[in-house]
Amino acid sequence: MSTDTPNTQSLSLIPPRLPGIIFTLALVAYIVAVTQRSSLGVAGVDAIDRFDASATALSTLAVMQVVVYAAAQIPVGMLLDRFGPSRLIITGAALMAVGQIIVAVAPTIEVAVVGRILVGLGDAATFVSGLRIISAWFRPRKVPVMQQWFGNLGQLGQFISAVPFSTLLHLSEWTVAFLTTASLSVILVVAAIAGLKDVPGSRFGGQPMSLSGAFSTLGAAFSRPGTRLGFWSHFTTQFPGNVFGLLWGYPLMVQGLGYAPQLASALLILPVVVGMFVGPLIGLLTARFPLRRSNLVIGIAITSAIFWSILLLWPGQPPLWYYVIVLVVTGGATTGSNIGFDFARTFNPSSSYGSASGIVNVGGFTASAIAFLTIGLGIDAVTGGAEPTWDAFRVAMWTFPVLTVLGIAALLHVRNQTRNRMAAEEGVVVAPLWRALARRMRRRGDTRE
Repeated sequence: MSTDTPNTQSLSLIPPRLPGIIFTLALVAYIVAVTQRSSLGVAGVDAIDRFDASATALSTLAVMQVVVYAAAQIPVGMLLDRFGPSRLIITGAALMAVGQIIVAVAPTIEVAVVGRILVGLGDAATFVSGLRIISAWFRPRKVPVMQQWFGNLGQLGQFISAVPFSTLLHLSEWTVAFLTTASLSVILVVAAIAGLKDVPGSRFGGQPMSLSGAFSTLGAAFSRPGTRLGFWSHFTTQFPGNVFGLLWGYPLMVQGLGYAPQLASALLILPVVVGMFVGPLIGLLTARFPLRRSNLVIGIAITSAIFWSILLLWPGQPPLWYYVIVLVVTGGATTGSNIGFDFARTFNPSSSYGSASGIVNVGGFTASAIAFLTIGLGIDAVTGGAEPTWDAFRVAMWTFPVLTVLGIAALLHVRNQTRNRMAAEEGVVVAPLWRALARRMRRRGDTRE
């Protein structure tokens, strides 16, 4: 694993509160990005009426945003290494503002797709830039915990979409609501220009490099099995919460389960709230047991798949209490995706962290794009284009367990490659979990004797 660390001497010389201020600015940027990203999920039913769209067409609107987000992660990572995070956050906020303005005034779904593409591009630049700022402003031991706080507090953007934005959408109308969210990104541009810094002692970071050098850095990052382990960790754990919050959660509850819009809006933010509590714990476990991070990812993914499978197999419509449990599990499981970025950080030098984190971030959003489209196609196949029922969602949502199983299989394969490389290059041999637990129990028994 990489041993690159922030400059601890420079960290000791800066004002104690400054890292917290920089973290807060980066966090606000991510909250705004999540707000722009998730606004379509709350407006999904309204979008069907406004654009007279089918479930597949609505999926296409979300898929285009997510595909652009995923496709942009590689160039964004390269740009991050070259220009530093502040410039990317500012540019991303500007793109999201323009995109939401286009969505606000779009006369057809085709024009709205263009707007959501711009939102996806701006969103793509924000999260990995925030991670780079955290790695520069906090000591290595604290980075996993701060990454979890960042990833989970950023989901407050879903709360803003689910409550204030949803309320505004239904009290006013489509154009007013989306123009208001666009103004948040405009405010963010001003705030980031005024106060954001890449590294202690410098306004902007980044390392000048040629195009061939950037591709060389990207190739080196991808060639490391630890980076690919991060990719599949993110792929396996991130997409259920993403798909639920960005598009299909609200229609599933209102059209499929027949919940009142107010209840659906409240439940939409439940996984976010759960993640805020579970995320820091996962961060502590990640820092405490760095050689067992993949076991944590696998356990999280299996738990999520089991609870969703039971929900879909439930005779008739599932009761509200069990559905709430599934959302709690989903919220906790989604936070496990941030472990993927810790793989990118520890298995790569800091000079290629942007490229490596971009590769990791492609994972979850690739899975999300597949799930968005598969669910939309599944719903239309069952309903023939009519309003979806719970039976239609029950068939389509099997995408969740199936994709999870595929992700775990790929993760196990690349984990074996990663551990073989660690053993060959660093002499670090990671025993199977059951063997390590048995060894620990024997040691405890010897101690007691």
